Amino acid sequence: MYAVIMSGGKQYRVAKGDRVRLERLDADSGSQVEFKDVLLVKTEDRSYIGQPVVQGAVVRGVVEANGKGDKVLVLKYKRKKQYRRTRGHRQDYSEVRIEEISIG
Repeated sequence: MYAVIMSGGKQYRVAKGDRVRLERLDADSGSQVEFKDVLLVKTEDRSYIGQPVVQGAVVRGVVEANGKGDKVLVLKYKRKKQYRRTRGHRQDYSEVRIEEISIG
């Protein structure tokens, strides 16, 4: 059984027991989270496809950790003009362990 959820404007395919890195959630480490934007649920015998979301479907998980990803360097350069700029960016994330997929 798996589901496709939407979080932070992105879609993720999750199953029970998976650990997923999502964009930063407003939840502390160890707290429960619910995802109600479930776009698809696939069981062994049936598929539930949302229009746009599956009615009554909920994916529950626990926030394992909050942190920052690896640094990404952004370099701007214009030849012959003595122009160079370097910026770094680290994206915040929340690591979530999926505990349950339910269809209400």
